[in-house]
Amino acid sequence: QVQLVESGGGLVQAGGSLRLSCAASGRTFSRYAMGWFRQAPGKEREFVAAITWSGGGKYYGDSVKGRFTISRDNAKNAVYLQMNMLKPEDTAVYYCAAEGHYYASPPYEFDYWGQGTQVTVSS
Repeated sequence: QVQLVESGGGLVQAGGSLRLSCAASGRTFSRYAMGWFRQAPGKEREFVAAITWSGGGKYYGDSVKGRFTISRDNAKNAVYLQMNMLKPEDTAVYYCAAEGHYYASPPYEFDYWGQGTQVTVSS
């Protein structure tokens, strides 16, 4: 089993920045790809970003490319999402997720999820 705990959400004005963190425990973190997803009220869950187990590969949803950056620190069992140039449409609950298999390649199957952190962007 793996436990994921997100933090760093909050209220920010449009154009501002936030950095989300996800702390992982219970597994060999460095062997697993990680991802961020979000879900706004009344909308389906949306892929935001993913990072390979090594950190050498990064993938982004079209709506966040050029504004968000995913990173990881395997020594700290943590993954981050730096969000810049935030827009009101970025308002959502953001979830951290872990792939279910060692050294997986895309497409990923995220089997473990955190409880989410709210991000609200005011106009």
